[in-house]
Amino acid sequence: MTVLHIKQAGPMLTVQDLGRTGLMHLGVSGAGAMDLMSMLIGNRLVGNADRAATLEFAHVGGAFEVETPVRFAVTGGAVDITVDGEARHGWESHWLMPGEVLKIGALRQAVWGYLAISGGLETPKVLEARSTHLRSGLGGVDGRRLAIGDRLPLGETTQAPLLALRKPFSRSGGPVRVVPGPQADHFDAAAWKNFLREPFHVTPSRDRMAQVLDGPAIHAFAGHDIVSDGTVAGSIQVPSSGRPIVLMAERQTTGGYPKIATVASVDLARLAQTTTGSAIRFKSVSQEEAEDLLIARNEALADILASLEEKP
Repeated sequence: MTVLHIKQAGPMLTVQDLGRTGLMHLGVSGAGAMDLMSMLIGNRLVGNADRAATLEFAHVGGAFEVETPVRFAVTGGAVDITVDGEARHGWESHWLMPGEVLKIGALRQAVWGYLAISGGLETPKVLEARSTHLRSGLGGVDGRRLAIGDRLPLGETTQAPLLALRKPFSRSGGPVRVVPGPQADHFDAAAWKNFLREPFHVTPSRDRMAQVLDGPAIHAFAGHDIVSDGTVAGSIQVPSSGRPIVLMAERQTTGGYPKIATVASVDLARLAQTTTGSAIRFKSVSQEEAEDLLIARNEALADILASLEEKP
């Protein structure tokens, strides 16, 4: 078994995979990658299975070494990548040889990046996944952020070609689509008008659990305290401050604030990748429309994965 050495670590470097399922009733939220599409593409570029664990980083990657030759790919957004000072491109796979230093700089116009390595990270599974859940200290390496000096076991690198995307990867634009939430009727027409017609800004109050939005105060005429009920990824809670809180990968499984809406799954990663200070708008769609949008997105992802081509 070979080992990945962490020589430098960005401020939010963790082990992530597809996350945990079927444990919400026990109070365990899924965790997993903030941008599953980017992580899946990275894994396919290096010949991994979709469930293989990768490194996820926020804003800045770090520096890495290996003990045996591996293939790697960096996805998520535009970023400077070098191997022993020589530039490498994102969204395609490359070789990293023993003694070489891979450096990943700061993301541009994105928040979450992924380093996929052939063989995948083979940290111990906890509740059937390797994903780090920082809030509860589950998974990854002792349930924490990675640091300089950490050594992570890697699976075996099998023979496979280096791959690249056939066309540049891009995210859709436009408003963030939402489905009315379970407490939608706690908000009157004026609140809904503000929610859907006015812009909100992504604040620095954000992490893997949630992100807070600034904009017009959204008031619940029926009150901002409810009997706690279940949450899902993308639930938009509105506390008494009137500032919406969008729940993300490490969300709590229940909450006592009314939920005006839920971000459609198709747009959740796009919202996660929206940089701090950026303006967003919301658009209400039906559950059926949201499902159709997700099906279309999954078909587009399948086309991307099927069209990966061997590098010359």
